[in-house]
Amino acid sequence: MPLPPPRPHQALTASASLRQLLDSLSREQRRNQELLASLGFALRSFTNLNRFLELVPLVSSRLVGAEASLLVVFHPDGRLWREHTQASPAPRSGELVRLLGELDLPAGLAEEEEVSQLDLQVRRLLGEVQLFGTSVVARNRARGRLYVFGSAEGLTWSDVHRRHVQLVADLTGVAIETEMLQEDRRRHERLDRQLNTGAEIQAQLLPDHCPVIEGVELAARCRPAFEVGGDYYDFIPTRPQLSGRRRETSRWALVMGDVMGKGVPAGLLMTLLRGMLRAEVLSGHAPDRILHDLNELAQEDLAHSHRFVTLFYSDFDPRSRVLRYANAAHNPPLLWRHQRHGVERLDAPGLLIGLQPEAQYGCERVLLEPGDVVLYYTDGVSEALGLTGERFEEERLQRHLGEACRAGKSAQGVLDALFERLDRFVGADRQLSDDASMVVLKVREEVMLPTLPG
Repeated sequence: MPLPPPRPHQALTASASLRQLLDSLSREQRRNQELLASLGFALRSFTNLNRFLELVPLVSSRLVGAEASLLVVFHPDGRLWREHTQASPAPRSGELVRLLGELDLPAGLAEEEEVSQLDLQVRRLLGEVQLFGTSVVARNRARGRLYVFGSAEGLTWSDVHRRHVQLVADLTGVAIETEMLQEDRRRHERLDRQLNTGAEIQAQLLPDHCPVIEGVELAARCRPAFEVGGDYYDFIPTRPQLSGRRRETSRWALVMGDVMGKGVPAGLLMTLLRGMLRAEVLSGHAPDRILHDLNELAQEDLAHSHRFVTLFYSDFDPRSRVLRYANAAHNPPLLWRHQRHGVERLDAPGLLIGLQPEAQYGCERVLLEPGDVVLYYTDGVSEALGLTGERFEEERLQRHLGEACRAGKSAQGVLDALFERLDRFVGADRQLSDDASMVVLKVREEVMLPTLPG
């Protein structure tokens, strides 16, 4: 027999129930949209990561109708980040976070196997509850774990609930990654300020101008590869010596050095050696003795840093035009002879500063004639890489030095011409791979009368 048609009051009751269900779903949908919109607004405007993370468990539990929620945040090195771990509701959150911090959690929480261990630990901590967890991920790196849970009776996780929790987890990952990027930016800004300060200090330690020495012209330039470099040059007046009853004119020490390496460590070591060297120069000893004593003084400091120093030390007597020199394995300066239009190398035997104690150094001397030019330089010049991968090399440097000297350029003109050639070789838009420094000494070509003692 066919079923009897529904009575009018039954039809009205079913229709009202359906309407109430639709209204309830609509209100729930609007509530969820408002919760997610509030979280999105907080993400766009947050200035304090912890304040934002406090909202995450609260929004998560309300979205899915769970009793509580727990957000576990991983430190960048994989450890539990206790300061950012949050839970709700408030009466239980403090105890829950404290208990979680007391657990024996693995060190690498971001690894897949360790995440499973974390889930087990959290389940033991919470007891008999319905638990759903999902990963907080940003840029393919696990940043944490978000859990929602409640009593085992009557609580199920629908696909909609899972999608909502995952959406909150994704927004949380964006917030954590944003904070990491901002922290990196702040750290780089602090480092840049420190490097700029270091570069300013180092620039003040290098001579800001060349001294006026009788009978010669001087020009110098240092171009660090980074803000702070390991190249060093200096002009130091030596202590005048007594000869009989009169005091001789002071010699001038001309120094060029290079710490193996670049950047801040090399710059700090070169600053240290500068102070030691300036103290040694006041002794008035010959160049070989200066390098020997400097090597002894610097042994301990250089041994701890596992670095060595090349150094060319020379002193020049303006009266006799004699240049004495000793070399601690530095690039030999180039001497362009005006009379024969040829280039010589100024070298003497000697080991790196800091390589071994009681190292011995040779001492040589050369008489500079009017028009002669001496070029001191570091290996950042000769080993500079060109566009084809070829090095600048000493042979090319000798050729360009000869061209500039034959053109009759001043010391500054020679220096400018050599750096112009170097820049053209490397490429206008390319950075030097190492610090590059050059000092040019040119003996004036006019007739020089000896200075009479006062």
